[in-house]
Amino acid sequence: MNPTQVDAYLSRLGVQHPAWPTVEVLRELHLRHLRTVPFENLSVHLGEEIVLEEKRLVDKVVGAGRGGFCYELNGAFGALLGALGFDVTLLAGRVYGDEGRLGIPYDHLALRVRTVDGGEWLADVGFGAHSHYPLEFGARGEQEDPGGSFRIVAAGPDAAGVRSGGVAERKGGGGGEDLDVLMGGKSQYRLEVRPRVLGDFVAGAWWHSTSPASHFTQSLVCSKVTEDGGRITLSGRTFKVTTADGEREERELGTDEEVLSVYRERFGIELGRVPVVRDAGQDG
Repeated sequence: MNPTQVDAYLSRLGVQHPAWPTVEVLRELHLRHLRTVPFENLSVHLGEEIVLEEKRLVDKVVGAGRGGFCYELNGAFGALLGALGFDVTLLAGRVYGDEGRLGIPYDHLALRVRTVDGGEWLADVGFGAHSHYPLEFGARGEQEDPGGSFRIVAAGPDAAGVRSGGVAERKGGGGGEDLDVLMGGKSQYRLEVRPRVLGDFVAGAWWHSTSPASHFTQSLVCSKVTEDGGRITLSGRTFKVTTADGEREERELGTDEEVLSVYRERFGIELGRVPVVRDAGQDG
């Protein structure tokens, strides 16, 4: 990223250019990202190409004022952090699904971030409802966060009784065991600690944007954290507001203009038409 892109990205997040890549700066950027850049899969249903290249991701998040799903959000955020002097490593994850079974390889992209004042952190602005702040990567106890209680632990067997696919995978191919990330005592996803590059996730992004088995092709979602620690979500025509205390209010939006207005005013996304769920594999 060039300095102009960095400044534009920081301007969207509403933060000043930091002097040093410290943990406090990382925490602020992480929270501001969750409050500003929506987790959304609209491109899947608008027929827009998803390209995992740094320039294209930054153009979408900064230039077009959009959000994205994990590959896009954490890919763009990782590029910003790297440009600000953080030591960033892309990590591949597999999300736990029904009955505790793991999803496809390269199911999820998360970030391992080192700061100048010491410590390593799991940063993830692309998993929907998750931690508001980065999690301490090496800690194995409970980590309390406004988003819930989290733990990072050595990976156990999945529902099929399989710990990992082999020695190279179990050890991450680069030293260290795979890790499970838990929220409220429930496994969310499994991380390999082997460093990856954006290109490694192309097949996963393609599968999630085309396969009938992917939950991203089955429904529409646009969601972000609110300033008071709650969350707003637009799923199709259902608009939900959840407070930090867990109280939920939802309403159905009747007209296309109401839907477009919520995208515009609550998520900052300008759309020319209302996205609708399309058949997986359908041409854009």
